[in-house]
Amino acid sequence: MSTLTKRATVYFNPAVHNVLRTKAHLSHRSISEVINEALLHELAEDAEDLKAFEERANEETVSYEDVLAELNLNV
Repeated sequence: MSTLTKRATVYFNPAVHNVLRTKAHLSHRSISEVINEALLHELAEDAEDLKAFEERANEETVSYEDVLAELNLNV
């Protein structure tokens, strides 16, 4: 882990904490490393979603009913 770290207190459900401990142990990493990796993955997905929203911002909005009608489904 980087020497430039910040400390935070996080409270976990006991079952989640047990899974984190086990995953960290089996992967020979610390709980912090496991959590940091998971958070970075989640934040990267959020960035991808925001980019997709920006790219589609000018598209016409289609109502749910119109989509159903186009699929020949009854509402």
